[in-house]
Amino acid sequence: MRLAITVFALALMLAALPAHAQEGRQSKGQTVYVPVYSHIWHGNLDSKQKPQMLLLSSMLSIRNTDPNTGFTVKSVRYYDTAGKQLREFVSQPLVLAPMASTDLFVEHKDDTGGTGANFVVEWSADKPISEPIIETVNAYFFGPHSLAFTSPGRPIAASGK
Repeated sequence: MRLAITVFALALMLAALPAHAQEGRQSKGQTVYVPVYSHIWHGNLDSKQKPQMLLLSSMLSIRNTDPNTGFTVKSVRYYDTAGKQLREFVSQPLVLAPMASTDLFVEHKDDTGGTGANFVVEWSADKPISEPIIETVNAYFFGPHSLAFTSPGRPIAASGK
């Protein structure tokens, strides 16, 4: 019961955070850092002074918010907590039409990323467009317990000039 209340309270707090989309911002491309949580620590410390680990699945969502122009996803790299690249998710450029979306998935059982895992997404367009929404949905759904929250991406470099 306590876990359910804690999870519910956490979900309410995360839902209350302000959205990171900035109305009217346009770009010809960006490199975007997106946090991923392949697992989180919780609970009390055990006899070895370690908290419990909860494995999460993560879905990267890339959404074209421009109603008139598409863009190209050039790269989606997945890194672990130490900054080591684990894999590239896009083997060839992926074109997203106006208002289209795509997603990529990291399984619940894949804990290789750790608590500081992240995606780095590179996209470009032929002309300035409305910036896409790029975020992860990190989730745990088993039995009566569930937890889900989003992690917004943040541009770390402009590209496509």
